[in-house]
Order: sequence, then structure tokens, then C-alpha cells
Amino acid sequence: MSFNKLPELFELERIIEDGARHHLQTRRMCEVDCAGRKLPVYALTLGNPAPDIPAVGFFGGIHGLERIGTQVLLVFLRSLLARLRWDPNLHRQLESVRLVFMPLVNPGGMWHNTRCNPHGVDLMRNAPLDAIDKVPFMLGGQRYSSRLPWYRGHADKMEVESQAVCQVVEEELLAREFSLVLDCHSGFGLKDRIWFPHAHTSVPIPHLPDISALEDLFSQTYPNHNYLFEPQSHHYLTHGDLWDYLYLRSETYPKNVFLPLTLEMGSWLWVKKNPRQFFSRQGLFNPLPGHRLQRVLRKHSVWLDFLARAASGHARWLPTGAERIQHHERAFARWYPGLKR
Repeated sequence: MSFNKLPELFELERIIEDGARHHLQTRRMCEVDCAGRKLPVYALTLGNPAPDIPAVGFFGGIHGLERIGTQVLLVFLRSLLARLRWDPNLHRQLESVRLVFMPLVNPGGMWHNTRCNPHGVDLMRNAPLDAIDKVPFMLGGQRYSSRLPWYRGHADKMEVESQAVCQVVEEELLAREFSLVLDCHSGFGLKDRIWFPHAHTSVPIPHLPDISALEDLFSQTYPNHNYLFEPQSHHYLTHGDLWDYLYLRSETYPKNVFLPLTLEMGSWLWVKKNPRQFFSRQGLFNPLPGHRLQRVLRKHSVWLDFLARAASGHARWLPTGAERIQHHERAFARWYPGLKR
């Protein structure tokens, strides 16, 4: 198969080959039919597999147009493998955390340069979950036609890519005492945002104090960051959100903490700096000039590395007792000021 149209998959398979000597484990979760080709969906794991160890899941490429999410994760993975050759501190860190990667969930969509998968399904509208509150027409997910955007797919069957994500999350993350997820996207606004659930309702998640504590930890560690933390419901609600669905599944383990986050990179800023990108499908969602791409790839590696460290040391910062109550009150006042309790 020629990878000329899919250099991200070529780089991922090079990482898999190089990582085998550094205990990088790989699973081929499924294959996607695409223009007569079989494109693989991989899950990679690194670090301590013991079930009592915390874990972080890194996901990208759920929307095929948003190549930058996959690229950010591939650069981070390549950096980890390079450091494993010489960094004893990283070896010690990986004894206390499990890292799980699915950098390219939707290779068929990336091959076709579309948001959806080859069946026309938007994988972030594909979970068997209907919104409780009103969603925006079309944008919130629709089942009229796969030829229209934001198509949810059939009600009785998830797409194989979505099933693969759910399988990895359930097997590697949900049963652990503490786990984080970061799903990398682009295309919304002028700022880089960290979104957290819910997306199917405006009601806050039970782990709101933990989100608040995580943001405080990051802001204290990197006070000059420019991420905006907020619930996705501030902007729009959707049917079938994959991370809402898995967050609700995590209720099977009531004593565990599962925090799914979305990195929504603000691609409007890239268009503002280079207006010609507005006329390119790629340019609406990805930084095209080489120097800007390099800057974006460097920038987010700090956030990814922080999440791995935060998971490893979660017992030192997760709020309990009076501190938890304080975080809840602050978070509620900040993110849900008009919502009745």
C-alpha cells in the first residue's frame, strides 16, 4: 500500500517498529475498508500494566480532517521513545503509570480528507447516547443521511472505529482507580481549549472538583499557559458523544476516577494569521506553514507530559474532605453560575 496520502500512518508504523525494543506493545484493534485497501487502527501501550497503577489514554484522528491531533501525539510518542534510550527518570516514571495511545482512530477519514469515516459517520456522534437537553439542529447529530454532516450512523450498531476506542478504554482505563483521557481535536475558536463532559446535558459531572483541582495543578506548574478550561456544554450539546458515553460507563466503578478531556486546538487563529488557509479544507483545521506546525507540535508536548506526571502522582493532588467541597463551590460558581442546584 502507498502511504503517500497518509504519512501519519506511515510514521505510526515506524514508531511501532522502533518502539518494540523499548517495550512498546501494539495491538491491531480493527481494519477499515477504504478504497480497496485495509487500513489498520492501532492501540499502543507503554509503562506498568499492573491494574492498581493509574493510566492516561491519548487519542487522536477521530475526525479525519484534523490531522494535527494525530501529529501532536506522534511527536510526543517519538519523544518518549528517544528519551527511553537515555533518561532514567522516564524509566522510573513508567513504573508508576500506564500510557495508552490510539493516535489514528479514523484512518479512512484521514485518507479521504473527511471529518467522517468511510461510511459517512461522524465518530463523535456515534455512541448509543441521546442528549437530554436540546441540541442544535444538525450539529448535534442527525440520522437523516450519511451525505449530510454530523451523521450519527445506525442506532443499533457502532462503527468499528468507535467500538475499538470503547474496547481500549474499558480494558485499559475504566477499571483503574485513577485514569485520564486526552482526545486531540482542532477547529474551534481562537484559543486552545480543554473541554470536559458533559456534551449531552448541561448538568455538571460528579467529578467537577477533580477537574478543578487538575486545572489548578497545571496553572500552578505552568502559570503562563494559555489553555481555557471549560465544559463542552458551554458551546453546544450533542447526541452520541463518545466520551460522555464512556464517562457514564465508568459509573460501573463508583470508587474510581475517570476524567475524559478534549484538547480543542483553536484553528481559527491559524486562519487569522494566514487567511489563504480559509480556502483549503486542510487549512481550516491544521497549521499549514512549516514554522507554525513546528510551534504547535512543541507547544502541546508540555500538556501531554504534564498529564502523564499528574496521573502518576494523582494521590498527592486529588481533593478530599473540605478541600473537595471548596473545589466544587469554586468550579460551580465559575462554570455554572446560572444553574440551579
